[in-house]
Amino acid sequence: MGKKSANKKRRLGKMLKRNRRIPALAMIRTHRRVQYNKHQRNWRRRKLRIEG
Repeated sequence: MGKKSANKKRRLGKMLKRNRRIPALAMIRTHRRVQYNKHQRNWRRRKLRIEG
């Protein structure tokens, strides 16, 4: 009940990178058409369903 497998660790790393807000420059460049990151989640509210 400890060690993470390499695949699980890779997936968690990908989700960590995805869980950031969009850069302000992206908002400026698109004239606010892109306003938020649809992949953002809060660690308390939405859980990841990652197997093995």
